[in-house]
Amino acid sequence: MTTNALRPTEFLDHESDEVRGFVADALPTGPGTPTESAVALYRAVRDGIHYEVYGADLSREGLRASQVVRTGSGMCLHKSVLYAAALRSLGIPARLVLADVRNHLASERLKELVGGDVFHHHGLTSVRLEGRWVKATPVFNKKLCRLYRMAPLEFDGTADSLYHPFDAEGRRYMEFLRFHGEFDDLPYERVLADLRIAHPRLFRSGGAAAFAAGSLEADAARTVSA
Repeated sequence: MTTNALRPTEFLDHESDEVRGFVADALPTGPGTPTESAVALYRAVRDGIHYEVYGADLSREGLRASQVVRTGSGMCLHKSVLYAAALRSLGIPARLVLADVRNHLASERLKELVGGDVFHHHGLTSVRLEGRWVKATPVFNKKLCRLYRMAPLEFDGTADSLYHPFDAEGRRYMEFLRFHGEFDDLPYERVLADLRIAHPRLFRSGGAAAFAAGSLEADAARTVSA
């Protein structure tokens, strides 16, 4: 079981130069303990890879960890794939976790793209540290959290790090509706098939591209100031 959570895969290509370089940059003095390294890599992915939904590349190539490093941006699936790959590169077992969530603070523009406030196959990561599995969500970077008036989601390696149910002002934020399970690699065909049904505008010609000129940070700024 743990062996499968360490191997390189099509999407968690941790033997690539890009992922190895990302890990080296995140740990300039070298790896510490597994927990210390996992926390440092969490912050590197959370804040070093720009979170963006509009125009995110959902192709097979676009969702590989090496390509996420090259692009420097992505949504929850991209960032969780990279985090899991980075962990495996250090011999830390990691898996992908998929869940359906409701975003109570989604802007009207984002809901138009997604088709409502429920997002299917939200990605996060499961990490094995000190003999147990804990969940980590290295998705929303600090700047985006400030725009939404939320504290950045932290991870200390000892407890699950999931989205806060409320933002800093007491408004409901992220609600988990259904967990699909944990996976040794991204189940690409299943995820894409479900996303095409649940969120067709992400793929429709002129759909996602029409939103790509904007950014989620600009979207958040407009929503908060409204």
